[in-house]
Amino acid sequence: MKSLLLTFAVVCFGFTCSAQKIFSVEYANQADVKVFVVDYENQADLKVYKVKYSNQAGKNDGKWFFTDYANQAKKKIYYVDYANQADLKIFFVDYENQAGWGSKAKQHLLY
Repeated sequence: MKSLLLTFAVVCFGFTCSAQKIFSVEYANQADVKVFVVDYENQADLKVYKVKYSNQAGKNDGKWFFTDYANQAKKKIYYVDYANQADLKIFFVDYENQAGWGSKAKQHLLY
């Protein structure tokens, strides 16, 4: 019985902690992180791959699921117009295996 409860707890905890769910807000003061989308991959702090389903989202590895509502998201982002306004520079990639951090220096922003 104890092992069953332990297994259940581990599975539930794993699902709640693993998702990198993102919501895009309309105003900068509502955001946890301000992001700027760069034109080239080598300019980005984080390469992002948009997943189709919430259970495909990663832990903080660039696999993002965009939620429909702010209360479903782990982080709220705001897209800024200029790179110098951003906390984080991102580049959207076409393939899941391309996602990830270029530099770990700003990884703390999405924890």
